[in-house]
Amino acid sequence: MHLRGVVLPGDEVRDLWVRDGVISFEPVRDAETLCATGWIVPGLVDAHCHVGIRYGGGHEDRDGAIAQAEVERDAGALLLRDAGSPIDTRFIDDHHELPKIIRAGRHIARPKRYIRELGIELDDERDLPDIVAEQARFGDGWVKIVGDWIDRSVGDLRPLWSDAILKEAIDAAHREGARVTAHVFGEDALPGLINAGIDCLEHGTGLTDDTIEMMVEHGTALVPTLVNIDTFPDIADSATKFPVYAAHMRDLHRRVRDTVANAHAAGVPIYTGTDAGGSIRHGRIADEIDALAGAGLSRHEALAAASWRAREWLGRPGIEDGAPADFVVYRTDPRSGRDALDAPAYVVLRGRVYPGRDPVTGHR
Repeated sequence: MHLRGVVLPGDEVRDLWVRDGVISFEPVRDAETLCATGWIVPGLVDAHCHVGIRYGGGHEDRDGAIAQAEVERDAGALLLRDAGSPIDTRFIDDHHELPKIIRAGRHIARPKRYIRELGIELDDERDLPDIVAEQARFGDGWVKIVGDWIDRSVGDLRPLWSDAILKEAIDAAHREGARVTAHVFGEDALPGLINAGIDCLEHGTGLTDDTIEMMVEHGTALVPTLVNIDTFPDIADSATKFPVYAAHMRDLHRRVRDTVANAHAAGVPIYTGTDAGGSIRHGRIADEIDALAGAGLSRHEALAAASWRAREWLGRPGIEDGAPADFVVYRTDPRSGRDALDAPAYVVLRGRVYPGRDPVTGHR
C-alpha cells in the first residue's frame, strides 16, 4: 500500500509504502493508495496495561484476553507493556492481528499487601532476589514489584521491602538483563526504590522535590497512569475503616497533576500508561495522552510519550525504513485535542489495515 501525509515526529509531508508487512521509503510498484492526506504516527504505546486481568477483578480467560488486546489495537495502542498479569499471555504472540506485548511476569508482593490472587506473595522478603531473577527470565525484559500498599495494622500506605533487599533484588534483575519497575503510591517507599536502582516507577503520586531530584540523578522513568489516579477518591470513599489512609489517597489525588508537572519540568522521562485491567477499561490511551497534556506536558510531548519516545525507551522502532508497519493514521492532527486522538482513520498493524473509530458514533 501507499500512504501520504504528515509523518510524526518529523512533522513533514512524506510518502510511505508498505510491502510484506514492513515500511518502505522507496516506491512499491502498483501499490494501492490508502490515504493521500492525514497524520501518520508510530503505533501508540500503553506502557502500563494488564492484558489478563478482568475488568472488575479476577483472572481473564484466553478469549477475554484476546478481546482486551483487540480493544487496545482499535484504539491505536499497538505496543503494550503488560506491567504484571496473573496469566501467561505468550499465546498472544501467535495472533498477528493483536498488539505486541512486553511482559513483566507477575506482580511480586507480600501476603495481604496487594490485590488477592494477582501476584506472587512472599512470606520472607529474603526470597525477593531469587523470585525477581525467576520472573526476569519469564518476562520480556521487565519485572514488576509492589513497592507499597496499605498496611491495615497502621491504617496507611507503607513500604513492603527493606532498602537492602530491594538493592539485592534489582541487582539480580539487572544481571538477568531485565529492568525493574514498581507500583508505588505513597512517599515512604520512594527513596529506597530509587537508590536501589529501580528503572521505572508506576503511579509515583507521592513524589516530592527531593525524590524527583533523585529520579533525575538515577535516570528513573515515570509512568503516572493518571486515568487510574482519578479513581483515588472512590478508593478513599470505600476505606472508611482507615481514615488516615483515605485522607492520604485524597491528598495524593489532589496534587497529582502538579506532581507530574514538577517531574516533567525537572527532566524525569515520562511515558503513558492507563493501568487498564481491573478498575480501568481497556482502550483508554487517548484519555491518558489527554491527561498528560493537562499535567504540564505540551500536546506534542504527550503524544511523544505515547508513541515515538515510548517506543525508543522500550527498544522498538518507529516509522523507519524496513521496520514493521505499525502506525496510526488520523484525519486531523492528533495533537489538536482529545477528539482527534479518539478517532483514528486507520490502524495499521504488521501491514494489515484495521478501520478506525467513527468520529461520531465511536464504532469501527
